[in-house]
Amino acid sequence: MKNLPPSEMIESCSVAGPGFVNVVLSKNWMAKNIQKMLVDGIETWAPKLRVKKAVVDFSSPNIAKEMHVGHLRSTIIGDSLARMLEFSNVEVLRRNHVGDWGTQFGMLIEYLFEKFPNSEDANETAIGELQEFYRRSKNRFDSDPAFKERAQQAVVRLQSGEPKYHEAWAQICEISRKEFDKVYKRLRVDLEEKGESFYNPYIPGVIDELSKQGLVEESQGARVIFIEGVNIPLIIVKSDGGFNYASTDLAALWYRLNEEKAEWIIYVTDVGQQLHFDMVFSAAKRAGWLSADDSTYPKASHVGFGLVLGEDGKRLRTRFSEVVRLVDLLDEAKNRSKAVLIERGKDKEWTEEELEQTAEAVGYGAAKYFDLKNNRLTNYTFSFDQMLNDKGNTAVYLLYAHARICSIIRKSGKDIEELKKTGSLVLDHADERALGLHLLHFSEVIEEALTNLLPNVVCEYLYNLSEYFTRFYSNCQVVGSAEETSRLLLCEATATVMRKCFHLLGIVPVYKI
Repeated sequence: MKNLPPSEMIESCSVAGPGFVNVVLSKNWMAKNIQKMLVDGIETWAPKLRVKKAVVDFSSPNIAKEMHVGHLRSTIIGDSLARMLEFSNVEVLRRNHVGDWGTQFGMLIEYLFEKFPNSEDANETAIGELQEFYRRSKNRFDSDPAFKERAQQAVVRLQSGEPKYHEAWAQICEISRKEFDKVYKRLRVDLEEKGESFYNPYIPGVIDELSKQGLVEESQGARVIFIEGVNIPLIIVKSDGGFNYASTDLAALWYRLNEEKAEWIIYVTDVGQQLHFDMVFSAAKRAGWLSADDSTYPKASHVGFGLVLGEDGKRLRTRFSEVVRLVDLLDEAKNRSKAVLIERGKDKEWTEEELEQTAEAVGYGAAKYFDLKNNRLTNYTFSFDQMLNDKGNTAVYLLYAHARICSIIRKSGKDIEELKKTGSLVLDHADERALGLHLLHFSEVIEEALTNLLPNVVCEYLYNLSEYFTRFYSNCQVVGSAEETSRLLLCEATATVMRKCFHLLGIVPVYKI
């Protein structure tokens, strides 16, 4: 203990039991650091990572199909990881790898021609629900051999770039895109689309490169890469000469490493695709694209997640065994939180705009937090009642807690910006100290969440922060006390860190309730 170098961080040391050295952090050093963050901004608490540029591949729904709850998980988790990387000063390419290519387009295009011989007539209103359009074309495909034949021909004609087919394909993609954007707008998620079709031109060159390295072998007419420790090979060219997911994913990985110069590529999909990605990454390691062990860059990571279950413990579906539409689910969350606000008479106190904005922040925030607070690998049971509960570990409780802190500061009548410059923070009371210490953990918590790609770590930190604040506020009078200035600064520091956590989880804070 005597050999510990003196440091302003340390208040005192003592020897305990059989040779443990207890180190007590200096409350002055803690207070000084929190105050510095208040003056310089929370960005100064961002973790410093060894990576400059990353791709986060998330959401990635399929064209002409509804976005369902599985896409909600990918979208929310991916957005949160992208936000944490951006906060850590990493350049992030947010990629929406939509399923916009493949054999299903043959039947969709053929059905489109059949329904609308004059292509000008085929617009959004005429086609209507894409999901329904998809189902009807699938029924034709399954029941009518002549139609099936034409649909298979349509795939070939689309892939060879015939203008008429290419236009029909682009039209179907555009209608689908507008549907997806309704979800992204509600969730306030930014994504840049580079769908499967984008990588088509790169596939032959990538397969050539892998072949030159002697990685590609023939097996039952297909071209495959054998992966050590896996019984089945990774098929990269099917026996009919066609390409598949693995061909596209390898081309996309090559493009991201060589054209976009990303060092860390993160894929957010359901846990069922783990083996596929493990095999793709193994092939890339054999080719020397990725570092052999994941301790250095460039590296690729698969972020898997579990299912969303209904109350019956099965996959969440509507009464007619349809997948639940995402837009409906989000609107329901917003409408329920609006009803609660009206019940509490807020429609009398607030403008319609304030009511609408708060209902959105709480409703959408609740849906995101309910998903993110679980370890992503586990399945969770969807419940509006639990999600919108204002007690316990929910977004509603945390947003209200933040609004309460803002109202304490407002009611003091003090100019908090002025206090940051002139006042000073003191952590004398045990509950002040405990809250201060938790605030100082913020940076390493974000770093841990990124290292393990687990947003629930941030949720846990945020919930504990609100608990520490409650304890402090119950035992330490703020407004009107001798320590008012210092305690208002501690309130402001807590609110600042809470807001940054909300931001990293993609949740919009609420300032009054």
